[in-house]
Amino acid sequence: MFNEVYDVIVVGAGHAGSEAAAAAANMGSKTLLITMNLQNIAQMSCNPAMGGIAKGQIVREIDALGGYSGIVSDTSAIQFKMLNKSKGPAMWSPRVQSDRMRFAEDWRLLLEKTKNLDFYQEMVSGLIVENGKVTGVKTSLGIEVKAKSVVLTNGTFLNGLIHIGDKNFGGGRAGEKAATGITEQLINLGFESGRMKTGTPPRVDGRSLDFSKMVEQPGDVNPEKFSYLDTTKPLEYQRSCYLGHTSEKVHDLLREGFDRSPMFNGRIKSLGPRYCPSIEDKINRFADKNSHQLFVEPEGWNTVEMYVNGFSTSLPEDVQFKAMRSIVGFENVKFFRPGYAIEYDYFPPTQLQHTLETKLVQGLYFAGQINGTTGYEEAASQGLMAGINAALKVQEKEPFILKRNEAYIGVLVDDLITKGTEEPYRMFTSRAEYRTLLRQDNADLRLTPRGYDLGLASEKRLKRMEEKHNASDKFVTFFKETSVTKEEANPILEAKESATVKQQGKMHKIFARPNINIDDMRKIESVDKYINDHKLDREIIEQTEIQVKYSGYIEKEKNNADKLNRLENIKIPSNFDYSNLQSMSLEAREKLNKIQPVTISQASRISGVSPADISVLLVFMGR
Repeated sequence: MFNEVYDVIVVGAGHAGSEAAAAAANMGSKTLLITMNLQNIAQMSCNPAMGGIAKGQIVREIDALGGYSGIVSDTSAIQFKMLNKSKGPAMWSPRVQSDRMRFAEDWRLLLEKTKNLDFYQEMVSGLIVENGKVTGVKTSLGIEVKAKSVVLTNGTFLNGLIHIGDKNFGGGRAGEKAATGITEQLINLGFESGRMKTGTPPRVDGRSLDFSKMVEQPGDVNPEKFSYLDTTKPLEYQRSCYLGHTSEKVHDLLREGFDRSPMFNGRIKSLGPRYCPSIEDKINRFADKNSHQLFVEPEGWNTVEMYVNGFSTSLPEDVQFKAMRSIVGFENVKFFRPGYAIEYDYFPPTQLQHTLETKLVQGLYFAGQINGTTGYEEAASQGLMAGINAALKVQEKEPFILKRNEAYIGVLVDDLITKGTEEPYRMFTSRAEYRTLLRQDNADLRLTPRGYDLGLASEKRLKRMEEKHNASDKFVTFFKETSVTKEEANPILEAKESATVKQQGKMHKIFARPNINIDDMRKIESVDKYINDHKLDREIIEQTEIQVKYSGYIEKEKNNADKLNRLENIKIPSNFDYSNLQSMSLEAREKLNKIQPVTISQASRISGVSPADISVLLVFMGR
């Protein structure tokens, strides 16, 4: 049936698998995507949304490199919001509410149009490993498919166990069976595994809700979009979400079911996501709070199904229903499906290299929740990186690794393989020490040339990026070189209660003031004329404003990043034995021997390795 040897086999077609398959195939590798159900490609298993704080930056980075997540997020969006707009641009984070069914459909159609990509529906039950190298996969029907590399993106399906109250049953998602066999084989090969938990809230019938008792949450007045390509367009119409709240009465009703909760009776032993706790966990951990926010999110343009964000739970369905009917606006609520928790296997990511290839088996890559992460965006970015590196390995080319100062994706991968994780990992802006450099607005400037070199980003995408870069640079130069009279400047400054000027000066100094924005500057005739004459769009104007206002901060972070890169350039020999470095702490030697960092910089980020330990290592290496 499968006579050819594939360059890359991707197991699982969630967000990680879809990006991995697209990347490998678009780079010219003969690729096979195997999944248990082809109808569920890129399924939004939890909330119908993409992006958010730090996650939005990741989606824009995926798009800049030539991945598909940004495009699909745009074509299936029903609402757009730029979060944190009241803060500095390093914190701005795009987010869309998505049409769940359209999202999956658009992903599948894009994949079907991708050259070099084949599909097959079946469960992969094992790997074929010969002499420490993966050479293919085995399916539950006993079919063997040969490959030069394999990317595992199993999501929550590895020995998945679903909990609803005191009931539990095997499954990777509600209504879908779990995947078995792979965990056991990987353990036999020497891998360490663990268990994690995640959960999802009830889906309800929007026709049974009273939205007049909730607070409407509309999208942005002037919505933007994710993809840097002009093939997608900002939304002209949007659907609103709604804000509701729990109460002490709701909490009391939920507490009545705590003795039947798998969270509290010991049935669930694994850790769930700290930053997205279940409603029973919130009530238990924050007992002093008498109310929690709930966001009622439409599942699409036309469906009446609603996602109750903030009410994730594994309590018995009767307790869920009774408590939810006590929420204002939910008095007559009807359930489409109850909430549940799911436990699944993962493999601590310290067992991976920066390419996401495993250290134990050559040609085998892990991406997504198998690495202990949570979130579509985190999974998609890992899939992209694993797909790229699997293709490069087969093509005998240098690996593709993003540094911490180059992308949030670089921070994510480095965090995982250097620090590991014992709870579902979620990206935050605070995890990135160079977040002023890693903004959502400049992901194309940072990464599109890299994507083009890989063969992922198109020439059209590169040209568009270069035009934006050149136009914004010229506009910055205009402000630096053009003077403004005090008669032009002072009315603007007075209106903003900012100190007036006594003489003519360069526009750059006026524009750089924190309370002066581009709309203020456009009141100066020459600025408005420049924008109109050069037909500057929103992206170029925004990029210029950021460069003018934050140039000092950006330069400072670039200098700090340069210092980091000097340590990144000091390589550590592979399989280096730290046991002989007695001047180091015992903990440092154990951690370093386990993780085997590639550079001094990576070694310095390992938990338990002190600056003194790094000094010992530098002396030993003659630095």
